[in-house]
Amino acid sequence: MPGVNNRNLPYVVKRLRAEYGKKDAPIVTLIAVTTREPYKVLTSCILSLRTQDQVTAEASKRLFALAPDVEALAACDVNKLEKAIYPVGFYKTKAPQLIAMARRICVEHEGRVPDDIDTLLTFKGVGRKTANLVVTMGYGKPGICVDTHVHRITNLWGYVKTTTPEKTEAALREKLPKKYWLEINDLLVSYGQTHCRPTSPICSTCTIAKWCARIGVERSR
Repeated sequence: MPGVNNRNLPYVVKRLRAEYGKKDAPIVTLIAVTTREPYKVLTSCILSLRTQDQVTAEASKRLFALAPDVEALAACDVNKLEKAIYPVGFYKTKAPQLIAMARRICVEHEGRVPDDIDTLLTFKGVGRKTANLVVTMGYGKPGICVDTHVHRITNLWGYVKTTTPEKTEAALREKLPKKYWLEINDLLVSYGQTHCRPTSPICSTCTIAKWCARIGVERSR
């Protein structure tokens, strides 16, 4: 049975990079590479949860205009912030969370966004994916961002055999060469959204099909 392993992984990544180059990068990635500001990576990532990229992009611009840094966000009026980030998903929940997070950063971390995953996870509304994005995209430190696409596709490949994104992250930290850590999330999110979809993936034109074990695929195109 075929399957992606560390011998053929360089060829797989090369094909994924070629496909990725044909599409727009996720909005959080674009914000990260253009600013390299942990504050903006953190806040835009929180806005992006359960929200389409275009909505996230526009809401992030309004947020940064209203609150360009942590201190400004900490002092922000919750009603003004709600209006600025609307219509992102759960905007009424995210607005007070963002303000509370900014206030904690100001009080406990002297206005500097923490650069380690464990500390970031203590903030309400911050999960492992968001924490990893801040560490990797905001600070350029080694890390692996694992969302549902990365979890699903690496298991579908047969590269890992795990039951949750958290376990996938741990498995990838053990197995995936570090040179791929920073880009694997973007590559697989892009491919998962456009080609290797959760239901009926487009296997007939997949450029990495010959290496894929297709574990769990019951129907494809």
